[in-house]
Amino acid sequence: MRERQFTTVTRRARSPRDGLLGVLRVSVVSILILALGALVTFAQNPAPNTDTLKKANTRPAEPIVSKADPFDGASVEKMTGQCVTLETESGAIVIEMLPAAAPETVRSFLNLAASGALDTTTFSRVVRGFVIQGGNLSTNEKWSAELAERMSRHLPDEPSKVQHVRGIVSMARGDEPNSATTHFCILVGDGPHLDGKFAAFGRVVTGIETADAINRAPAENERPVVPVRIKHAGVAQCRK
Repeated sequence: MRERQFTTVTRRARSPRDGLLGVLRVSVVSILILALGALVTFAQNPAPNTDTLKKANTRPAEPIVSKADPFDGASVEKMTGQCVTLETESGAIVIEMLPAAAPETVRSFLNLAASGALDTTTFSRVVRGFVIQGGNLSTNEKWSAELAERMSRHLPDEPSKVQHVRGIVSMARGDEPNSATTHFCILVGDGPHLDGKFAAFGRVVTGIETADAINRAPAENERPVVPVRIKHAGVAQCRK
């Protein structure tokens, strides 16, 4: 009887404690469930990658906009009497423009010289006793997207009655018509096979001996061993 009383009393004494433990267990389980739920939600919805957001919000590259050149839209009258001086490492070459024969070609060449596009380019091809070729803008020490865009512009063929003799400056191009860009040739010998096919647009008035020196320099497969560089190209009225 005492033992049962002891047992009964003991059970009654432990009942509040058991209730408290039960509440705590429920609370702990609830917290665990909430924590697991938050982890699952985070896993399903991860925080945005800041690098991805930056890339998504990056402004597209600005397109290359061609700037207006000094001789854009210039008339034949305005271009007549203009001379381009090529200050090369071997000496100066002065070229008088012939706009009446090839107006589009002259306009392009004047713009190349006036804009500085020819500065630091080289004469990258020589044919012994025939021509020296310049105008390859990729040889420019300041090669840029703007220069690449210039090289992509094609000029119309402008054959004329001007004969390709020593001292004439003409456009170089491939076999396809209207494929001339920025490459030009200075003839140190006659080229009658070019007449009526290529655009003769200028005439050397001073410095043909400089062109001769460039043409005679050592070359391999028409490529100069040491290409002569154009230090500066300038435009001015021809001296009378």
